[in-house]
Amino acid sequence: MARLFVILTYDVNEKRVAKVLKKCRQYLNWVQNSVFEGDISEASLTKLKMELDRIIKKDEDSVILYYLRTTKYSSREIMGVKKGGDGNII
Repeated sequence: MARLFVILTYDVNEKRVAKVLKKCRQYLNWVQNSVFEGDISEASLTKLKMELDRIIKKDEDSVILYYLRTTKYSSREIMGVKKGGDGNII
């Protein structure tokens, strides 16, 4: 089964922030406010998207997913406070 590295960002109504945050933490690593990243299987990604689709309101909320097949050529630099964690909670 193929795996992807995903960066997920969201901007949702206050009423749904806690639910979206909790759902994303089940699949990805919290990086900072409204940003998650992590290695995820295609099946788990499909499940996450279906679960988020049930939480968000498409006429008010926004979830953006960036897909990377590999992180071989990527790097990350943090300036300032490092937020979130490195552990993946599944």
